[in-house]
Amino acid sequence: MSTPESPAAAPPRRSDRSPWNWLLIVPVVVPLLVPLYNHRDPELFGWPFFYWVQLVFVALGVVTTGLVYRMTRRSKADQAVSARAADRPARDGGR
Repeated sequence: MSTPESPAAAPPRRSDRSPWNWLLIVPVVVPLLVPLYNHRDPELFGWPFFYWVQLVFVALGVVTTGLVYRMTRRSKADQAVSARAADRPARDGGR
């Protein structure tokens, strides 16, 4: 027979539905718009625009992913509550 858990013992609800996640679409969609960068000039260190701008897209992806991570990570208090909730079954004998 299971006992109902009190509301205080329930693990915190986690939501991954932050509007910041929509920003991750940018580094996926922009490289797909080839007509935007399908030309030779301007060159950078002898590299045509078509090639060096794709390296810029890699940096754009890294910056965007880092920004979304920083803006959507949980606070230290939420992390502590989640850690306690995750440890609870182990302390209770795995129930």
